[in-house]
Amino acid sequence: MFAFADPGLDRADHLRDDPDALAALWSKGKVLLIDAEGQTGVDAERGMLAANGASLDPAGMHALFLGLRDGQAWFAAQVEAADTDAAPRIDLRSAASLWPAFDASVFAQARAVLHWQGRHRHCSVCGGAIEFIRGGWLGRCRDCAAEHYPRTDPAVIVAISDGERLLLGRQASWPPRRYSTLAGFVEPGESLEQTVVREVFEESGVRVRSSRYLASQPWPFPGSLMLGFMAQAEPDEPRASDELEDARWFTREEIGAAMRNESRDAGLLLSPSISISRWLIGHWYAHADDAQPR
Repeated sequence: MFAFADPGLDRADHLRDDPDALAALWSKGKVLLIDAEGQTGVDAERGMLAANGASLDPAGMHALFLGLRDGQAWFAAQVEAADTDAAPRIDLRSAASLWPAFDASVFAQARAVLHWQGRHRHCSVCGGAIEFIRGGWLGRCRDCAAEHYPRTDPAVIVAISDGERLLLGRQASWPPRRYSTLAGFVEPGESLEQTVVREVFEESGVRVRSSRYLASQPWPFPGSLMLGFMAQAEPDEPRASDELEDARWFTREEIGAAMRNESRDAGLLLSPSISISRWLIGHWYAHADDAQPR
């Protein structure tokens, strides 16, 4: 389907409050070691290189408990690059395109929570130091006891059609000819459907008539949850905006050619296959005939 959404890990919330159980699981567990750049080691075939817990001293590692798979515990810990024995490294986007779905999902979960921990060392209430408990999933201020939880930012991502064409946009920083579905963060006091209408109009000037939710994808860059929608819109002429240097309608034939890589050298380039954006485009293409006006 798309990356980072494999359901194979039991997060075992009931174990997070049991340090003795976690300590017992450590010796036979797998530990993903992630550096400050968000990269982890790989083996000779560029597969996941998870350490055995028995080979590591958990003292001082501040390990994050990820969950269980077939009774085996999975952990993660942030390490200095110098502590990785110069093993080849890989970033999450690259891993998602190479690794099995479970491995990429575990890496995504670990990277997102460790990123949150690394940027929440002090309490936002009083400025006191934060200690992480419950297997790394709860930050508690040592001064005022305020509790802090990992942050997930909801964002909508939308495949928009006027009944015959698909609306896509591009940011100036993207590779030439790369276009993608439109997306934006949910604001406080706003429903998802309201976000779809607002974001599409702000970014392209196109007016959405209706929308429906299809699927979601964790997107740990650094901590978003992409909520995928299909939307029907007026056939307005798109315009550029502060966020998009271009937005335009594409025909089903143009989308099909891009999906088959027929336009690699001259035409449209779509979102990477790891993303829900590409999945939404494919869903629209597969069902475009059903969306034709009757």
